[in-house]
Amino acid sequence: MYTFEHSTPEVIEAAIGQLGSYQALITVTMIQTLVYSLFGWVVGYFIVERLGLMMSFRFDKTVLAKVCPVIVVLGLVFAADYFVMGRLIPEVAADYEKGISVAYFISSLTYGGVIEEILLRWFFMGLIALILVMIFARKKDKKEIPVWIFITANVIAALVFSAGHLPATQMFFGRITGLILFRCFMLNGSFALFFGRWFRKYGIQYAMLGHFGIHFISKIILICVL
Repeated sequence: MYTFEHSTPEVIEAAIGQLGSYQALITVTMIQTLVYSLFGWVVGYFIVERLGLMMSFRFDKTVLAKVCPVIVVLGLVFAADYFVMGRLIPEVAADYEKGISVAYFISSLTYGGVIEEILLRWFFMGLIALILVMIFARKKDKKEIPVWIFITANVIAALVFSAGHLPATQMFFGRITGLILFRCFMLNGSFALFFGRWFRKYGIQYAMLGHFGIHFISKIILICVL
């Protein structure tokens, strides 16, 4: 629903024309999301197991004490997009000032915090790391895999994720300037580096918590301000 809130009427009408109704459009979109998420989770499971990154899906108080303060800071930085970039790029402020709908709030937590972490960290970052292992560390035990491989995979995954937002950014702004490009990579790439590191060190649940947390904190701040 959030996706269609930010789609043009022409795009929605064309999709409804193919599927017959808005309800069918929502249903198909949900099924597609479930299918590629399930694919990413299942394939990612074997990749993560091969890399030795499989960890118990639970939260440790000591790790939470390290991660949660960082999440709060990142949430504040994410919210600062409105106050900083909103002053420099008029379209940014105008988009925020439309308000945060229920669909937007929920989807940012669930899709961002769960689906994107399954696809970008669990599957894609793992896949890149596995490819690097096959090239540079084929004969090493999974406990001996060099850390640089995971760092490189994390950076590549973050850059690809950021670049994947460029078509939507171009469509939204109608242009790509240096500042808009910086904002795209800053919002989508810099935070991803933290999530990738937490995934490698502590488990995928901390990457999910981090992604969920920055959206929750930033959206609550913006709801209060706007």
